[in-house]
Amino acid sequence: MNNRRLIIGITQGDSNGIGYEVIIKALSDQRVLDFFTPIIYGSSKLFGFYKKTIANIEQLETHIINCASEAKPKKINIINCIDEKHNAEPGKASLESAQDAIASLERASKDIQEGEIDAIVTAPINKYYMNEAGFNYTGHTEYFKSKFQSPNATMILLSDRIRTALVTSHIAIKDIPNAITKEAILEKLACLNESLKKDFSLSDAKIAVLGLNPHNGDNGLIGTEENEIIIPAIKEAFDNGILAFGPYSPDAFFTPNNYLKTDAVLAMYHDQGLAPFKALCFENGVNYTAGLPIVRCSPDHGTAFEIAGKDKADGQSMLCAIYTAIDICKSRARNKEIMDNKMPDIFLEKEEKLTSGRRSQIE
Repeated sequence: MNNRRLIIGITQGDSNGIGYEVIIKALSDQRVLDFFTPIIYGSSKLFGFYKKTIANIEQLETHIINCASEAKPKKINIINCIDEKHNAEPGKASLESAQDAIASLERASKDIQEGEIDAIVTAPINKYYMNEAGFNYTGHTEYFKSKFQSPNATMILLSDRIRTALVTSHIAIKDIPNAITKEAILEKLACLNESLKKDFSLSDAKIAVLGLNPHNGDNGLIGTEENEIIIPAIKEAFDNGILAFGPYSPDAFFTPNNYLKTDAVLAMYHDQGLAPFKALCFENGVNYTAGLPIVRCSPDHGTAFEIAGKDKADGQSMLCAIYTAIDICKSRARNKEIMDNKMPDIFLEKEEKLTSGRRSQIE
């Protein structure tokens, strides 16, 4: 894998949002195709429509294919997998555009299950209309958790400066306290720690855990979750070899003197972790689903209907998502190669016996 060009599947997302615009801008510099082969799951007609709406984009060489095995390097490959009668209506959330997003996602998921592509990068969707169209998940993360039977998979928002994971993600604020359990925190810490090793090649990674209540509950004055749930979970994780620390008060944690000293942060709920992350790293932020058998990334923004079709969308986050997917694929391959070539346990046991014997002779 380290010596071949990876095939990255890119879903179109909601065809009336900024998905196509950020995809086109991310791929507009043909030099990026030296590093991977893209396959867009969507519509060549819609791709052409949005390409015309974007100023200063050079001619992009596309190649229409029927299946992933036909993908050509150095070209933008497109699999037409949505109804060709559907037209783009930039800025309009609709059932039709949500159906297109589902068709794109399901075709790409099928291909990665069958090993036809190496990673998936998903463009943004409109969750409300997706559910109206029969998509029974609250987001991409929940879809992939179910699709690949990975209940402990964890959302990580990352950039070159910070990685932020969540104990709870797409649930209502009123439901958060009941969802914060010792078991849930331990599961997320284990998933995050394993991902830091396998996906980012970080051994002995330091993880900062945030509290739930203001000022960490002020010793129970304004909340007991820290003393009763979060601190015991951190202690047990640490005893099990995970370098988890905290809890830290969220209102003071996200300063350079704090968050830059850790390898990752575990927040208790969606906005607690993502609001500061996006304030710090919005332009190049990436959403990564850790704990899956496949690699899935996305940009850290939504459909942005208000600017769709106006050539205002920034493709940097989409490009970062593609590069992150490539990096994680290569990191996984390197770590697998190391484990495959690891000295068998029987030899390690013999070496330990020899070492112990020499130690006894010296003593």
